[in-house]
Amino acid sequence: MQSEIKQNIKIPTRTKKIILQTPEDDDRPVYLAGNFNNWATQDFKFRMQKIAQGKYEYEFPEGSEFEQELIYKFTKGDWSEVEIDRDGHRTPNRHWNDEKSFKIEKVAKWRKNWLPYRPSQLPKIHLISEEFEIPQLNKTRKIWALLPHDYDTSTETYPVLYLQDAQNLFNENAEYGNWQIDKKLAVMSDYGIGKIIIIAIEHAESERLQEYNVGQTLLGAGHGKKYIRFITETLKPFVDITYRAKTDRGNTGIGGSSMGGLVSIFSGLMYPEIFGKLMVFSPSLWVIPKIKLGFFDFFEPLETRLYLYAGGDESKTMVNHVTKLRDRLMKRESLKGKMKVKLSINAEGKHNETYWSDEFPKAIEWLFFSDKAE
Repeated sequence: MQSEIKQNIKIPTRTKKIILQTPEDDDRPVYLAGNFNNWATQDFKFRMQKIAQGKYEYEFPEGSEFEQELIYKFTKGDWSEVEIDRDGHRTPNRHWNDEKSFKIEKVAKWRKNWLPYRPSQLPKIHLISEEFEIPQLNKTRKIWALLPHDYDTSTETYPVLYLQDAQNLFNENAEYGNWQIDKKLAVMSDYGIGKIIIIAIEHAESERLQEYNVGQTLLGAGHGKKYIRFITETLKPFVDITYRAKTDRGNTGIGGSSMGGLVSIFSGLMYPEIFGKLMVFSPSLWVIPKIKLGFFDFFEPLETRLYLYAGGDESKTMVNHVTKLRDRLMKRESLKGKMKVKLSINAEGKHNETYWSDEFPKAIEWLFFSDKAE
């Protein structure tokens, strides 16, 4: 009888608690990112509880996986908001490998607004051409390549992301501001998630709307299909042979905002064999509210990641349109298990570069590096 009782006794798993103290505090929540959650920087399962100003705590759930050595960092939501030392430098990974049941940690400062960044980590910006030929539209265009900071001294190959509206991506003199992708890639590279080739395509100025407009919409007839063919048939082959690019669809993405987001959606839907990653910010779905998804039924669906962002202060319909698109994609029978959608809503987000800039690193991380950051 006694042996049976002993066999039924459950030995509790030891839990661990982290107590964090930080003299520089604000309203942003604090998360743990580490080897226990693939270094995800905004994992709500590892959000710390704020118990006082400048003081947080987190108790790990029971589980043998938390009894091994824990390697981690503290973040305020992504690698642009990660802990730094009092001089603004990157901090080393934290380790917990002793038998104690709690640990007290301290963070001196946090990154904010992408500052500071190391100039040595800035991507190398190359002007591919002032007049790159677009035979599909009988036009030319200025196109840029942003290469990883150590591109010239490494032999690595890199994922590629094609972005619309290059005028507003890294130009400090842009009329409406810019995404500051160069500075953000510099910060990200410090954490192993910024090594990517960005191909930035300038828009067509007065003909921008027509060029990004796909088919017959509320804006009339557009040239978007020809523009998409330019990227897939002309520009991508050039990039693939000119740079050390990873050419497979799983390492090829396309993205943009507003009308640039709309044409990026259609690029991915029309050429799923080319683009496996879609970065779509505040897409102008109002011009084609009944976007057709029927052609999915004629092709074998491929695994695709779509990062979809909208701001609550953009328009009365933006969040609703974006949410409906997500829901329609997820309900599509042919896409089940294939299409992964990350929907990000900023209730205070406006329709401008500042908010798209804030979203850029989160999208890059989830699309290309969600299992590699550390």
